[in-house]
Amino acid sequence: MITKERKAELVQKHGGSDNNTGKPEVQIALLTEHIKLLSGHCETHKKDHHSRRGLIMLVAKRKNLLSYLQKNELPRYREILVALGLRK
Repeated sequence: MITKERKAELVQKHGGSDNNTGKPEVQIALLTEHIKLLSGHCETHKKDHHSRRGLIMLVAKRKNLLSYLQKNELPRYREILVALGLRK
């Protein structure tokens, strides 16, 4: 799980303020953090298919948010890819 401090740090960094959690950049950053933690869990627990399904759903949700940004706000899309180290 993402700690409360880490979540607040990500929201502050990508959202501009502490309360701005609705921006796609913030949601993508939080999903990326959660995906990193869950993928580590799935590597150690190879037979945990329920968590693997959750991981696949999180990746799909992040992909949809990235597609939205790419269609509507290309500069913001490129910034978030560089900031999070994602490749598309």
